[in-house]
Amino acid sequence: MNTSNVKPLASNLKSLVHGLPLNLAGWIEQHRDRLRPPVGNQQIWQDSDFIVTVVGGPNQRSDFHDDPFEEFFYQLQGDAELLICEDGHFERVALQQGQVFLLPPHVRHSPQRPVPGSLGLVIERTRPAGELDAFEWYCASCAALIHRAQCQLVSIVSDLPKIFAGFYDAEPTMRCCPECGTMHPGRDWAAWHHQVAARTRAS
Repeated sequence: MNTSNVKPLASNLKSLVHGLPLNLAGWIEQHRDRLRPPVGNQQIWQDSDFIVTVVGGPNQRSDFHDDPFEEFFYQLQGDAELLICEDGHFERVALQQGQVFLLPPHVRHSPQRPVPGSLGLVIERTRPAGELDAFEWYCASCAALIHRAQCQLVSIVSDLPKIFAGFYDAEPTMRCCPECGTMHPGRDWAAWHHQVAARTRAS
């Protein structure tokens, strides 16, 4: 193969609107201080067809995401899991270091990253206008739906805290299960997970 006419790639090549290939490990080190609570995640590229996000632990949550598209998970460091709610039951999908996982659209999932220093790469599609995401909260005692909030998702980093605040800072009656009357503990994710574990042991 004759490469004499091939020039080194110029960094100002206009067609490469997202820049040259980056060293992911180096990028993570540059953003390490934002890959832990209270932020926990950072988006690599802006204004692209894919939302590529690095998510750090420790982080646990009680909300469930309803994504209209598939999500790709690559667990870079440490272990994590997805808590799935389906047909009135909670199931866990383990994500071990080095594993990849493709989640189908509309599967209600709650990412759990309890390991300090763990890192995961998550790839989602940019949502066209009219394709709405939703975030749901379920009763830990009976798995009934308590609250659902839909939105036109623009930025995972900035949009999610507002959506969560809409549930956690609302009147307590909004967090009461319509089926069994159990009160969702709100921001106290540890209490919610304890209730789920107790329900799993009893079933």
